[in-house]
Amino acid sequence: MAKVQPKLSGSIILKGKALENFENKDFAKTLSVVLTEPLASKNLSVKELVALGRQPHTNWLGTMNKRDLSVLHSSLKQLKLEELQNKKCFELSDGQLQRALIARALCQDTEIIILDEPTTHLDLYHKVEIIKLLKNIAGNTGKTILFTSHEIDLAIQLCHKILIIKETDSVFGDPCTLIEEKSFDDLFPKDSITFNAKTGSFRIVK
Repeated sequence: MAKVQPKLSGSIILKGKALENFENKDFAKTLSVVLTEPLASKNLSVKELVALGRQPHTNWLGTMNKRDLSVLHSSLKQLKLEELQNKKCFELSDGQLQRALIARALCQDTEIIILDEPTTHLDLYHKVEIIKLLKNIAGNTGKTILFTSHEIDLAIQLCHKILIIKETDSVFGDPCTLIEEKSFDDLFPKDSITFNAKTGSFRIVK
């Protein structure tokens, strides 16, 4: 869907249009991506990194107008980066850098934001912080935010919809419905991990 990998089969339709029919610039105005790959240069400041999100909207010189600057400042504010905006990216913690990368995608001002495991390498507090930030952004802006994750417990508590990808039958729905349908019960070998439908969490079998 992010055009990072070729599709295996079938059709991918976005806003009534086949994915392969999007021009690169139009696609960049529709969908933004946050990947786990390291930055090409961590010598950028946070503000400079986030400002790169405006590239699809500016001229070939990258000149930013009042609208671009307004979106930039709003993105920094929403991700709580105003006090860090002049720091170099190599000075940031993993959690701060992840917020900066999300702010860059938000600054791109697309209707859809896709993230690849945005909580990787973060401790529990920062995992929760990132997912709550994403949920707030979706609620405040109306954007669609799609992310992959192995943090199933957190996804159950914080996500509106979940797609469980299995080897055979993948299922999609809101967390409560998926719990009622026992969709989480067979994700792991029962002699190692079980799912408690009452608490919506997994338990290790000792």
